Amino acid sequence: VQLQASGGGLVQAGGSLRLSCAASGSSDFRLNAMAWYRQPPGKQREFVAHITSDGSTNYRDSLEGRSTISRDDAKNTVYLQINSLTPEDTAVYYCAAGRRATIFLGVDYWGKGTQVTVSS
Repeated sequence: VQLQASGGGLVQAGGSLRLSCAASGSSDFRLNAMAWYRQPPGKQREFVAHITSDGSTNYRDSLEGRSTISRDDAKNTVYLQINSLTPEDTAVYYCAAGRRATIFLGVDYWGKGTQVTVSS
């Protein structure tokens, strides 16, 4: 499975962005749990949001209520919409996929990151 993330860039604080992650090489995209992680400058990679094959979602506490993860199985794509961005959201964002029921049981595939920079 190959994951290609896109949609990052420079955004002003208070703005929004939508990240996309297209998966290829999987015989059945719907079996994959999909997630977004991020790595802020100088910090470790951290969980952002997760969506299972049946649409159940989980979010990082700091993003709950201002972000939405969704998936389009017809396009083999997962999306992450983040609103009310703050400089603390600045990070490299990574797409991840897992063949198990949830991503918390393990990440099997990582995409290359996309940089998100939020200016104050």
